[in-house]
Amino acid sequence: MRKKKKSFLKRLIYLTLIALAGFIALQFIYPDISKLKKENPKKTAMMEYREEEWKEKGKKGGITQKWVPYSRISPFMTKAVLIGEDDKFWQHEGFDYTAMQKAIEKDIKAKKFKLGGSTISQQLAKNLFLTPSKNPVRKVREAIITWRMERALSKKRILEIYLNVAEWGEGIFGIEAASRHYYGIPASSLNAEQSARLSAVLPNPRRFNPLGEQKYVVRRADLIYSIMVKRGIVPPEFEEISEDKETVSPPESDYVPINETKSSQ
Repeated sequence: MRKKKKSFLKRLIYLTLIALAGFIALQFIYPDISKLKKENPKKTAMMEYREEEWKEKGKKGGITQKWVPYSRISPFMTKAVLIGEDDKFWQHEGFDYTAMQKAIEKDIKAKKFKLGGSTISQQLAKNLFLTPSKNPVRKVREAIITWRMERALSKKRILEIYLNVAEWGEGIFGIEAASRHYYGIPASSLNAEQSARLSAVLPNPRRFNPLGEQKYVVRRADLIYSIMVKRGIVPPEFEEISEDKETVSPPESDYVPINETKSSQ
């Protein structure tokens, strides 16, 4: 009887390992990342997730999005997003290991499994193909897709797609839709202050409003703007910079504070 149990256990472990290997191998084949080189995604997994949420709650909701090429997005906006979300974007290969370490330490201290410190590439992988779930399996899939994306697409293309599919409010996706919704102008016309405001709400776009006076939004937008001035992105005569402005971390957010030590290209 014991031999049979051991034999069954061995077969179970063997089959489990085969299934796990097959699952991981599938992630290196599906989804097809290469088509994103020239083809713009029509509807992301995050959009579908939101639509399902509305359906379950009996709410009437719709997706607002308008695709714009990278050249028609204000340089202020791209700089503000990089400063706020992923200041090492041009240097890393998809993962910011320092930020991940800090996030893990924060999780251990808080006794929660959140694993923040996501780069723009990781956020894009999640938005395009996955769900907001924070379970380990999703994080493994996210890591593999991110790794593949960094090898198949240029940095500029990754940033272009991200800016066009990022969530900026209830049903608002992409910087063109966000710019028109909040400011009534195309994304190409966004100034530095507006860009800082829009970037400030990205960690939780359905909770924060770029036009609101929420303390977190105001302080974080001011910080992003001040860094833009310090780096010469905004002429310094437009703003007096306080040398002791503090870094503002979003409350209960899958995020790591802004890093002022690296320069966004």
